[in-house]
Formats: sequence, C-alpha cells, structure tokens
Amino acid sequence: MSGGGPPRKRNFKIEAFKHRVELDPKYAERTWKVLEHAIHEIYNHNASGLSFEELYRSAYNMVLHKYGEKLYNGLESTLTWRLKEISKSIEAAQGGLFLAELNAKWMDHNKALQMIRDILMYMDRTYVPTSHRTPVHELGLNLWRDHIIHHSMIHGRLLDTLLDLIHRERMGEVINRGLMRSITKMLMDLGPAVYQDDFEKPYLEVSASFYSGESQEFIECCDCGNYLKKAERRLNEEMERVSHYLDAGSEAKITSVVEKEMIANHMHRLVHMENSGLVNMLIDDKYEDLGRMYTLFRRVPDGLSTIRDMMISYLRETGKQLVTDPERLKDPVEFVQCLLNEKDKHDKIISVAFGNDKTFQNALNSSFEFFINLNNRSPEFISLYVDDKLRKGLKGATEEDVEGILDKVMMLFRYLQEKDVFEKYYKQHLAKRLLSAKTVSDDAERSMIVKLKTECGYQFTSKLEGMFTDMKTSQDTMQDFYAKKSEELGDGPTLDVHILTTGSWPTQPSPPCTLPPEILVVCEKFRAYYLGTHSGRRLTWQTNMGTADIKATFGKGQKHELNVSTYQMCVLMLFNSNDGYTYKDIEQATEIPATDLKRCLQSLACVKGKNVLRKEPMSKDISEDDTFYFNDKFTSKLVKVKIGTVVAQKESEPEKQETRQRVEEDRKPQIEAAIVRIMKSRRVLDHNSIVAEVTKQLQARFLPNPVIIKKRIESLIEREFLERDKADRKLYRYLA
Repeated sequence: MSGGGPPRKRNFKIEAFKHRVELDPKYAERTWKVLEHAIHEIYNHNASGLSFEELYRSAYNMVLHKYGEKLYNGLESTLTWRLKEISKSIEAAQGGLFLAELNAKWMDHNKALQMIRDILMYMDRTYVPTSHRTPVHELGLNLWRDHIIHHSMIHGRLLDTLLDLIHRERMGEVINRGLMRSITKMLMDLGPAVYQDDFEKPYLEVSASFYSGESQEFIECCDCGNYLKKAERRLNEEMERVSHYLDAGSEAKITSVVEKEMIANHMHRLVHMENSGLVNMLIDDKYEDLGRMYTLFRRVPDGLSTIRDMMISYLRETGKQLVTDPERLKDPVEFVQCLLNEKDKHDKIISVAFGNDKTFQNALNSSFEFFINLNNRSPEFISLYVDDKLRKGLKGATEEDVEGILDKVMMLFRYLQEKDVFEKYYKQHLAKRLLSAKTVSDDAERSMIVKLKTECGYQFTSKLEGMFTDMKTSQDTMQDFYAKKSEELGDGPTLDVHILTTGSWPTQPSPPCTLPPEILVVCEKFRAYYLGTHSGRRLTWQTNMGTADIKATFGKGQKHELNVSTYQMCVLMLFNSNDGYTYKDIEQATEIPATDLKRCLQSLACVKGKNVLRKEPMSKDISEDDTFYFNDKFTSKLVKVKIGTVVAQKESEPEKQETRQRVEEDRKPQIEAAIVRIMKSRRVLDHNSIVAEVTKQLQARFLPNPVIIKKRIESLIEREFLERDKADRKLYRYLA
C-alpha cells in the first residue's frame, strides 16, 4: 500500500462460506466419535493424552457445518450414560463410604464438566443461545441432579445420612464436617431449590421434633436457670453448625425453630417456675440468669412483654405489701430507705441484666408510682426522711454522697401524685430545722431546694427560699439590736429573736402564753426597737416555738444548764417563787394550751434522767389533779441537760386530719384558677372536658378529685364566673 496519510483501519469480519464445500457424508459421524471418545477419556482420568486444540477445532467445525444439534444431543446422551454408570458405583458404596464416594464422583464430574465446556465453547456461545438450549455446564449440573441426587436408590439414602450425621453431632459425636460442607455445597451448586427441597425443609422438620422432645425433657427436670443455659447452648450450637457446613441462609430458619420449640412454647412456664422462675431471680439478684432470660426471650414474639408483665405484677405486689405493712409504718425513715433500696436493687438489675432497656425502666417507674401512692402518708414520710438526713444522717458525708441521696429522694418525689402534701410537710420540717439550728449543712438544704425548684418551678419553692432569707435578716437585726441597746439591757437575759414573715412559714397561730416578767422586759425593749426601725409592721410572739437556756441549782449546790422549750421555761420559772403547784395553778399562771401543757409537764416530770420536777401521784400520764414539785434530788452526769418535749415524730391523728384539711383548702383556689384559665381560652366547654383539662393541668402538683372539681364549678357559677347553658345542662359558658 502506498500513498500519504495514515493507513486505513480495517474491520475484520468472519463470514460463512459463500459456496457450499462438499463434505464427506460421514464427516459429522466421524467427528462426533472423536469427541465422544474424548469425553469418555476425560471421565476415565486420561485427559493428559488429549489434544484440546484439535478437539476444540473439531467441535468448532461441526457447529460451523450446522451439526450443532447432533453435537449437543450427543453430549447429552453421553453424559447421561456416564452418570448412570457413576450412580451404580455410588449406590454400591457401603455405610460411611457412601458420602465419600458421592463427593469424590461429584468432584470428578465437576472437573470433567470444566474441560468439556472448554472444548465445546464455540457451541456454547453460538448454537446454545440461538437454539434456546441449556448451556453445557448447567446441563451437566441438571443431569447430575436428575440421575444422581434424584436417583431412587440415592435420594432417600442421602437425606437420611445427612440427617443422621447432624443428629449424632447433636448428641455429642464428632463427625466429618468437611465432608458435610462439600455435600451441602454441592446441593447449593445444583440450585437453591435443590438444597431447600431435598435437604433444608426435612432438616428443619426433624430439628423441630428433636427440640420439641428435648425441651419437654429439660423442662421436667431442670430449674429455670439451667433450662435457659441449655437453650442458649443449643442455639449457639445450631448457629455454629450453619457457619461450619450449612448454607448461611439456613441460620435464621434453624434459630427460629430452636427459639419456637425451646423458648416460645415454654415461656410462661419458665417465667412462673416455682422456686427458680423470674420472681426468684429478681429476689436473689441472679444477674447472669436474668440477662440470659432477657437475651433469649428477646428473640421470640411477646418474649420481653412476658418478662415485663410478670415483673410489673411482682413489683406491684411486693410494693403494696411494703407500703401497707403496719410494722414498716412505725419508722418513716426506715420506710423510705426500704423504698430506695428496692429501687436501687431493680435499677441495677435493669442496667446489668436488661441492657438498660427503656421499656423496663418505664415499667419499674410505673410500678413504683402505683404503690407509693397507695399509702397517703408517703409524702409525709419522704419529707421526714429528708429531715432525718439533713439533721444528722449526712454528717461527715462528702458532697457527692449528699447529692446522690438527695437525687434518690427526688426520684421518689417524682412518683408522688400529691406533691403539694409533700410541700406542706417539707415546709414544716424545714422550719423546725432552721429554727432549732439543727441542719447538717446549708449547702445541702439549698441544693434540695434547687432540685425542687427545677422539678416544680418557682411557685413551689418561693416560700422555702423566703424562710432562708428571714433567717439571715434576723441574724443582722439581732446584731444591730445589741450594738445599739447593749448598755440599756445590762446583764438581764439574752434574747435571740427570729423574725418570720407571715405567709412564708408554716406557723399555726396560737394564743401567746404568759411569759416570766424577767423575759417580758427584754421582749418589750426589742419590740420598741424593731417597730422603731420598721414602720407599719406588727410583731406577734410565737411562744409555741423557740427555746431557752436556764441555769438551775439543785440540792447539794449542784449546778446544771437546762435547754428547754419556751413553754417549759415559763413553767420552770414559776418554781423560783414557790416549791409546789397543782396542774390548775400552772395552767392559770402560764395560759399554755392544755395539750401543749400536758406534753410539757410530762417531759419535765416523767422522763428518766430529765425529771427536774417530780409529780404526785407518780405516773406516766398527766392528769388535772396532779401536783408538781421542784425535784431537789435531780442529778445528771452532764452539765448541760437538754429536755426535749415528748412529741411523736409522726403526726398524731388529729394533726394529720388538720394538715389534710389545710391541703384541701389550699387546693380549692388552685382548682378554681385552673377552671377559669381553661374557660377563658375555650369559652364554652362540657363538664367532662373541664374535669379532664383541670386534671391534666394540676397533675404535676396533685390529682384533683372530680367531685371537688364539680364543687368548684358550682362555686364559680354562684359567683358568676361561669353559667350553665340553657339548653344543655352539661355545658358551661365563661362570663367575662
């Protein structure tokens, strides 16, 4: 080729012969015989003596000369004949050699197929697609399936052998896993349908009946913990079996069989098992068993809800016993400590064994809320518990410990439906702590108030904060009073006054008693000073509160300092001017209310080691006919003697009723305010909707009683905030 420019690119194309070449009539037959002989040689392991190039060309020419069909059919019948021969040798294999023989022949067949496919590549690429025949390799697999796997003498035997080996392995024998893997892989190579229909389905059925029987056997002889261990082990074995020699797709199916037979079918029996079921595991903190139960039950439908429901009913039952046990109610601090211990115990179980499952935490919370509110003294007891901790229980505790305890208390507080009752008691207890200077640490007190504020808002704690402010202001006032008036006061009794803002403190108005003249003088001076510096204020002495330190001299000149309440001081000071008084004399001279006076005299005359008075006749209780004398013979190892007032730490029944009534009274305006807020925005609303809305708005503080809500609605109608609809009596309208 000559000429300028780049050479032209040629497209090569293979074309069929344009004119018919006369072939030897026996050409096709002769060529096929060569190829057929080669196929037999390959199966006979004599392939090394063959020239693959020539064989390829022969097959190529046959297809080229339109003998593709002859070639394909010849291949099919030759393979069929070979496989029938092979099936005989597999059939003849005895016992354990059966699988090995099947596997060896399968390996041979696979190698042979690869060589045959290489030789017949041209047919595979041209004749097979245009004639819609099965490709060579696939054809070889299908024939193996039909003549070997589905052979009447092999099919059943193969399945039985596989299932028997699996059974033996389950019973603890060691089997040839490599061989099993080859056989199951062969079934998969023949197509997923072969693996599933000829092996997997029967395998799953047999497994189901095996585990059904085994679980029945286990459940009769094992306790719950051991049964779960066995079930877990079986589940792990099955998963391991799949990873070693079954198809990965079988894992979900076989685990589902084990789960159904060993867990789902026995769930209720396991959970309720006597002496070892869920309740015993919870009581004995069996973290490992509980964790195993959680993990296994989680795998089956309704498994976790079965554990949860049982746990809830157990918690509610034990909680109910705890909060209604009369013995427990004798000691409020112990009562709350028991609740906290129960909560800690079950929190740990949920975190260690149940993976901090939210649904279990919710179940625990709802159970606690249920039983704490069964006892209407829970708010009072929780406040008493805090009171105990802040008075003495937290001495020497680190800041973290204090925070931890207060946080736990707050958690119980959240469960309370009557938070306003807690507030009432908390206020009373805090007042006593502050006024008697009995608090362990101001930081802890403030921390608790911050927690309550965060939980319930400013409204809830504003008065509590006011109490702290009053304490600080009183301190400053007293310093100023003594700085300005010390000369005037001389060496009379020293006064330390707490000025409490009315409304902030839970003080109950009580008639003032008659103070001793020495004290009255100082009190009047303080009143004059205070009202002189603060115009427009009123001072009322709360003689039912407060304390006094008195120096006393007994027989043989023995001196003691007595720490007493204001009432006790008023009684004792009488004995400076007279040795004995009747009950009536004392009542008249001091004007102390009768119940308080009896308590006061009881603590002065009837408590061993504190009896600075003696009474006649001697008895534990005070009656109006008693006479009291100064006890000359009083002795004590201590110089300072604290004489407490005989007082129940818990409230007496009448006091309880009174607190209850005060709470009910306080609730009325809150309920009315909620009704007005709702009606203002909704204008018209039916009775049930109002009740529902009011409950929703107030439930953070207390659960309002529908009967009370109805009464408050009536009261608002009377006062013309609302009116009833003319046509429908259940509808209310807001009157602006």
